[in-house]
Amino acid sequence: MLNVLAPLLVLLNGLAAGVLFGTQLGGFPYLASLPTDRYVHAHAFFGQRYDPAMPICLVGTVVLDAVLAVGGAAAPARTLFAVAGVLAAATALISLTKNAPVNRWMRTVDPEHVPADFQHTRDAWGAWNKRRSLLTIAALVANCAGLGFLL
Repeated sequence: MLNVLAPLLVLLNGLAAGVLFGTQLGGFPYLASLPTDRYVHAHAFFGQRYDPAMPICLVGTVVLDAVLAVGGAAAPARTLFAVAGVLAAATALISLTKNAPVNRWMRTVDPEHVPADFQHTRDAWGAWNKRRSLLTIAALVANCAGLGFLL
């Protein structure tokens, strides 16, 4: 069972970390450089594509980390999977409470009449996205280390 769950875990966590790493390298810096009207359209475009996939990857990561933390073969692996699960759960919590609401809101913003707090909301989204990116990458590092104990 570990032979199936551990690679699936690394796949799901790796996909989530890769998407978030990509947003840090190019996605958000590009969006932040756009004028407001183009930012609104581009953010809504990206958000509607990532929002369905990312929850699957993050929830799958948390669930599989919990399973492997309980049933992993070696104590160090179980500990690393537990740590990774907490990090992934924190990412999911940030996504659910901070980023996804802004993504949904952004799809309703009229680019010609942005709200007064638009820049603050945009900056806050970027800051929370950076935090969840770091957490997800840290979870992937922990999961890869945990997988090393299973090999």
